[in-house]
This record gives sequence, C-alpha cells and structure tokens, in this order.
Amino acid sequence: MPENFTTKVALIVRDDLATWQKLNVTAFLATGIAASAPEALGEPYEDAAGRRYTRLLGQPMLVFSATRAQLQDAHRAAVERGLSASVYVGAMFSTGHDEANRAALRAENPEDLDLVGLAVRGDRKQVDKAVKGLALHK
Repeated sequence: MPENFTTKVALIVRDDLATWQKLNVTAFLATGIAASAPEALGEPYEDAAGRRYTRLLGQPMLVFSATRAQLQDAHRAAVERGLSASVYVGAMFSTGHDEANRAALRAENPEDLDLVGLAVRGDRKQVDKAVKGLALHK
C-alpha cells in the first residue's frame, strides 16, 4: 500500500541550461535535500544476487522547469514558508570544489541570486504553494 507523505520534495531547474548542466544541478540539489533529511532515507537496496546498494530518499521527488524569474519567485516563497532549501547559482559552474561553491554563493546578492537550480522540502502543501504555476520538467 502506498505511503501517504506529509512532506514533499521539489527540484526546480532553469529552463535555459544545457542538458549536462540540468542533470548536474539536479544531482547536486538532490544530495543537499538528502543530507538535510536523513530520516527520509529508506533502507539500503539489495539485488537478487545479494549485492548491496546505497539508500535512496524514500519519497517521490518532482522535477520542475522554470525561468530565472520563476526560480527567484519560488526561492522567495520557500524562504517565507521556512522550507528546507538547496540552491545552485550560475557561478558554481566555473568552480572546482565545494569551498569555492560556497564562496560563489556568498558573493551573490541575496535579493537577486543568479539561480539555476533550487530544491525544497517541507510540508506538502507549503511546497505546492512555492512551486505553484511551474511545469514539470520534460
């Protein structure tokens, strides 16, 4: 029987990125959400041969597409609603390590982030409000 989740995860990726960038941003954002919610991780996987695999987030994640302005609106809504958030800004594409990524974010104007990706997790209804009007990624 499917589980009824009280929380929801939404990943939002800017629509004008190259495919490799969209995939890269999505992967990084998903790790941020998983790290912030270890209680949401399921048990390790095992195949029929007994090989073990890592745990995955135990709830669905929806991936949306957005413009820069829509990302900024969703970010503002997520902050206002107190949702857990992971962000990725354009300058991070030119860095080579985690410390440089953090410095790139710190250098941004917090009221005008060059967001290329945003992931949010929290109360299902609050996440729905933060992503209202966004289309699922195709």
